[in-house]
Amino acid sequence: MPSIDIDKPRWDQSTYAGRAYHFLALTNPLNLLASSEELEKAKEIVDKVRKGSSISQLGIDEDQLWRSKYLYDSAYHPDTGEKMIVIGRMSAQVPMNMMITGCMMTFYKSTPAVVFWQWFNQSFNAVVNYTNRSGSSPIPTSTLGLSYFGATTGAVATALTLNRLALRAPPLVGRLVPLCAVAAANCVNIPMMRLTELRDGIELQNEQGQTVGRSKKAAKEAIATVTVSRILMASPSMILAPVLMNYLERRNLLAKYKWAGGPIQIALCGLCLTFATPLCCALFAQKVKVDVDHLEEDVQKELTSYKSVYYNKGL
Repeated sequence: MPSIDIDKPRWDQSTYAGRAYHFLALTNPLNLLASSEELEKAKEIVDKVRKGSSISQLGIDEDQLWRSKYLYDSAYHPDTGEKMIVIGRMSAQVPMNMMITGCMMTFYKSTPAVVFWQWFNQSFNAVVNYTNRSGSSPIPTSTLGLSYFGATTGAVATALTLNRLALRAPPLVGRLVPLCAVAAANCVNIPMMRLTELRDGIELQNEQGQTVGRSKKAAKEAIATVTVSRILMASPSMILAPVLMNYLERRNLLAKYKWAGGPIQIALCGLCLTFATPLCCALFAQKVKVDVDHLEEDVQKELTSYKSVYYNKGL
């Protein structure tokens, strides 16, 4: 059999379907149920294949290899190889965000609750950003702290301000305030987390993966697409749940079961996020091809021997 390159995604990343399959496997919440023994076994298989062992020598088939690879990717840092903390893993995104999002939309009227859940959400985001930081060029602690402070302040200020403005508006408007706060936080958090790229430019690579330059323009485009996908990722659950709860309240269907509002919203968030998380991650290609003519003039002068280059937009 031809050798399998497990350092590339299993599916064709030039198509939306291929990217969607890739992220569905990567963010699968069931990966969290894997035992330490299963994770170690997956790591062992990946390490042996990278050292040259074939799947026939390991006594597994191609499907088993890819299951091991995605299980490995879900738990181990791609640069350092260290096991990541559970809540910081991509496979924890759906269960953690369904709980946080559901609570943000359930307790959106109380000022202390708004402050607490917006703070909790940004604290979780900080943990995820730290856990998935680059091993080759790690994010400075000062940048993480500045990003955390800016995103938390922006989210809380947006939520409290819009809550006041929504007092005279229909109930549905107030229920959509958490989405606006999350969007505002993403617009602050992501650019601040990637200040180095905005200042120095994002790495440009040739087809062989060798770094050939940097571009600030490409960095801006990468950060913009990541911000859009993050906001869209949160939108289905944070729009559908308020619309449903507003409908149930207008029909007085939860009069006898007011306690059920929270669980209903959390469950709906879980359902939406299970699909929205991978499908929105897949909206834009991870490895982006860009024409050199599209970049800054000084970068074009440095890359005269190339017609196009690539950059990793990030997640």
